[in-house]
Order: sequence, then structure tokens, then C-alpha cells
Amino acid sequence: MRLFTALDISDDVRAALVELLGKLRPGSRFQWSPPENLHVTTKFIGDWPVERLGELCGALRGVARPGAIGIKVNGLGWHPNPHSPRVLFAGIYAGDALETLHRDTDLACGALGIPVETKAFHPHLTLARIRSLEGLVEVRRTISQLPDTVFGGFEASAFGLYESVAGPDGSEYKKLEEFPLL
Repeated sequence: MRLFTALDISDDVRAALVELLGKLRPGSRFQWSPPENLHVTTKFIGDWPVERLGELCGALRGVARPGAIGIKVNGLGWHPNPHSPRVLFAGIYAGDALETLHRDTDLACGALGIPVETKAFHPHLTLARIRSLEGLVEVRRTISQLPDTVFGGFEASAFGLYESVAGPDGSEYKKLEEFPLL
């Protein structure tokens, strides 16, 4: 099983991002994220044995509950940088509560032998993976002409454990369990 933990986004934010994607997709050869797959990853777990799923869920149930986390989705960026982009993302702003959830989830998973993150946590929504630069100029032009890049906000009251299942048209994300933050 290929697993990760994440926050779901609100329907309003998803609708705003669907509208954005409709403007950016034409003419590009990017691998666009399906709207139903948009989420805020809090911990990438990777391959995990199905027979140890209960153990992992037990560890995640023990993560401290910081309360609802206010999330703002604002701005667009390129990873690793604008000159050699591999990912187009929307920015996530949530303050210390999201950082704390990430750290506590990372530590709970680390206790089970899952590697602890060594890089800084930069929450984001992956909108597209860029395997071909065809259409990049048009996407950049469209972004520069947007009146704003504020996509809304929401309160997350739970995080989920997801399985990424590879399919012929890309990955499908299945929520296996949900863990309340309140």
C-alpha cells in the first residue's frame, strides 16, 4: 500500500481551483491533478504493509488534537523554481497549527520506523506535474492576466489516511480512515 496523510479541501475552494484549471489547461501538456485528488498532504508515508495498517491507524489516532485548523489557499508557484518547473502549485497558509499537525504526525509515524522528514514542511496543493514544457509560456501568460490568485479558505476539522492506487489514467486516492482534530 502506498500511503499518505492529508487534509481535505472545501467544496468552495475546490470549485475555485476547478475554474482556474479550466483557464490554464488548454494548450499545455502538463499532467493536471484531477479536482477530486486535490488535498493538503501532511505526511508522505510511502509503501506500507497491509498487515500493519491497524498499527499505523493506532499511531495516527494518538496524534494530538490541535483543534480546527484555518487554511487559506492563495497564490501560485513553481517547484523547484520558476526557471525549471516540475510542479505548479497553489499556496497554503495556515500558521502554526498545521506545522504542529505535520510534526506530530511525522513523529507518530517515525515511532513505527517510517522515515522522519528532513526537509522543511511547505504545505501546498499540487495542481499539475510538468513533464513537458509545451504550453508553459501560455500557462504563465494566463496566470499573469488573472485578476487575483485568492482561492478561498476553510477550516479543517480532521485529517485522513489515504491510499494512492495507480490506475491507467493516473492515481486514485482512497480515504482509509479519518482522524478528528477537535
